[in-house]
Parts: sequence; C-alpha cells; structure tokens
Amino acid sequence: MLIAVLLVLVAPPRGASSEPARGTCLDEPPRGTSACRTATYAAYGDARLARLIDEAIENNPSVREALASYEAELQRVPQVVALPDPLLMVTQHARSPETRVGPQTTLLSVTQSFPGPGKRRLRGESMSKAAAARVEELQARRAAVVRRVKTSYYHLGYVDRALEVNREEEKLLAQYETLARARYVQGFGRQGDVLRLQAEITRTLSAREALRSQRIDAAAALNAALDRPAGTPVAPVILADRPAVRLDDAALAAAGEAEQPDVRASQRRLERRETDLRLAQRSHWPDFSVGVAWGNVLQRRDSGGRTMPPMSNGKDVYSVMLGINLPLFRAKYDAGVREAAERAEAARAAHHATINETQRAIRTAAFRLGALERQIALFDHTLVPQAEQALLSTEAAYSTGGADVLDLLDGQRLLLDVRLGLARLHADYFVTLADLERATGSAIPEEAPP
Repeated sequence: MLIAVLLVLVAPPRGASSEPARGTCLDEPPRGTSACRTATYAAYGDARLARLIDEAIENNPSVREALASYEAELQRVPQVVALPDPLLMVTQHARSPETRVGPQTTLLSVTQSFPGPGKRRLRGESMSKAAAARVEELQARRAAVVRRVKTSYYHLGYVDRALEVNREEEKLLAQYETLARARYVQGFGRQGDVLRLQAEITRTLSAREALRSQRIDAAAALNAALDRPAGTPVAPVILADRPAVRLDDAALAAAGEAEQPDVRASQRRLERRETDLRLAQRSHWPDFSVGVAWGNVLQRRDSGGRTMPPMSNGKDVYSVMLGINLPLFRAKYDAGVREAAERAEAARAAHHATINETQRAIRTAAFRLGALERQIALFDHTLVPQAEQALLSTEAAYSTGGADVLDLLDGQRLLLDVRLGLARLHADYFVTLADLERATGSAIPEEAPP
C-alpha cells in the first residue's frame, strides 16, 4: 500500500511534459499555442519579396534569440513540477545504544518530501503559461522582422523609381540645353537660358547622389534584417502593382484582438499571473514527507545475552516515518497572496493597454491607407496628366519663342514633383499596408475581382 501511494505522489502532474521538443518549428508547444504559427503576411504577388521574408524569418538573429528564449523557458516546466530530491541519512553511533535485542550501530533512512495537493500542478501550469507567452513573443518578433523587411524593400523600390525619374529628368534637361544652345547660336536665344539649364542639370546630378546615399542606407537595413553583410549588393527593386484590399473596421479590430501576437502574449502573461494567484492561495497548505529507516542491530555479547539469548536477538529494526510541516505563521502567506493578486491586476491592466494600443494602430493605419488610396487616384487621374499636358504646351511655346526658359523649367519641375510624389505615395501605400498587417497580426485580404 505504501509503495502504491509513493508511486502516485512521485508521478508528474498531468499536462507537465518532462521532454519538450526542440527545433525551429516545435512539435510540442504549450497547450493553446503553436510555435509553428509564423507571422502571417502577404506579398501580394511579389515572389522576390516573399523569398526575402522567408530568409529573414529563418536567419534573423533576433528571431533566433526569441526562439532560444522560448526553448529555455520550456525547460523550466519539468524543473518546477519535479519533486524535491530525497534525503538519505546515515547515522553511525559513536556509543551504540543497548537494547533488549542487542546494540544498535548504524541507522540508515530515506525521506521524500511532497508539496501539498495541487501545488506541483499549478507550478507546472504557471511555467507552461510563461512558455506560451514566449511563443507569442516569438511570433511578435517574427512579425516585426517581416515589417522591417517590407519597409526596407518598399523604400528601395521608391529610391530606385526616383533614380529612374532622375535619369529621365537629366535626359530631358540635356535636350532643352541643346535646344537653347541652338537658339542662342541662331541669334534669337539668350546665353542665360543655356546657363540656367546647365545649372539645372548639375542640380539633377546632386539629387542623384543624395538618392544613392538613401539607397545604401535602405539596402544595409534590408541586409541586416536578412543577417547578411551590410555591403551585400541588392538588385534594383520594382514594386508590384498596388493591390486592392478590403478594409472592414469590425473585422480588422476583431483580427487584432484575436491574432495580434502582442495581445496574445499579454493574455498568456495574465493567465500565468492568475495561476500564480491560485498557487499563492494554497501556499499555507501543509507539505508532507514520507520516509523509511533501517537500523543495524548486533547480537548481544554480554554474559546474560550469551547465556539466555532473547527472542529476535540481533534482529535489525525497520521504521516508517510520516511528517507534515506546520504553517503557523500566516502573515507571510497572506502577504504572498496579496503580492500575487497585485501582479495579476498589473497583468490585467497591461493586457487591456495592449488591446487599446493595437486598436489605435489599426485605426490609424486603416485611415491612412484610405487616404493614400484617394491621393494616388488624384495623382493618377488628374495631377500627372495635367503636369504632362502643361509641359508639352510649354515646350511647344518655347520652340516658337512664345515662352522663356523659366516657364520651361517651371513645367519640368512640376512634372518631376508630381512623378516623385506618385512614387512616394505608391511606396507609402505598401508600407502602411505592412503597418496594418503588423497591427492586426494577419494578412489584409484583397478584394475579390468583380
């Protein structure tokens, strides 16, 4: 009977795994979580971007650090549910006590302590919740890396487009300079026009150098996210067509509360603190100890023992011990309960604050996305055609002497600003889409084709 009781007490609590799985994609994450649930994202048809994101998730040092932290946290579960080490004691009597059946020389005992009912299970649940929070922190780290890759990639796309526009501008200004020089040679142009155009070409070259500097910074940021050397060449980026996404405020808010990794992590931390509170409420429950002892008894060597040996002469002694601690000093246990309750309240407030911040980020990104859509439509359908038409009209007037070079430069600069503005809006749209994706913790669905 005693052996059966000991086996039950020594067995690990249900749900506490002593052999957690390891690897990039964990086979046995804590219940209610998935270490394989990577940050959800959409590349919207850009295969190159999708490959870069997969590479970053696999190689980024901060992701690997978060994964190692999760693995380390998971190893704490079998530690906290394990029983205390048994205590082995050997007593060797310096002066052996004499008993009726002979002198005792050695006493050997083994004692095992057992925490009070439910304590080991709650400790295991607490550590499992802590590991579950680490899983969500891993997802949050992955999501942050995805956003970093996208932001750098989209900025590279803008800079490469700006460089293309810059080269086209230089080519156009060179044509104007040739035309102005020909007019001056023919006697109805001014040398100042040629000088102004040459200065404008120089300004274009200076702007190109500034754009190249921006490209170096963006490429270095992308390489850092991919765990590549900073100087690794990055091929020119051409941004894909802007996707038409479906924005439903209620669906976005629900996705943020259900899928956003930071929200899920704060929920797991709250659950852990609530488990700690239940454990603290049991802290004053007594713990138990069970032990067995063996005493070595020698046969009597005195004259009476040799003459009339008693029954069981020299027979060893066996004992069973049961113990219980007495939690008499309740003040420290009550303080522990109050501490756990305050920590649970702090975790509850932190979870609520995380939800509020998530909803704010979703609202801001969704509104900005809608504003960018309207601005892009204005540039596409109105400003760009108007600027192109105005420049064509000014070019025709300049070729016949009806406009001067300042009018020509004004028209050229207007078209340049509009084209660069459209490129900036196009890149900002993708960046804002990545922000919204990060805020909701899920990919933003595209509208179904009509």
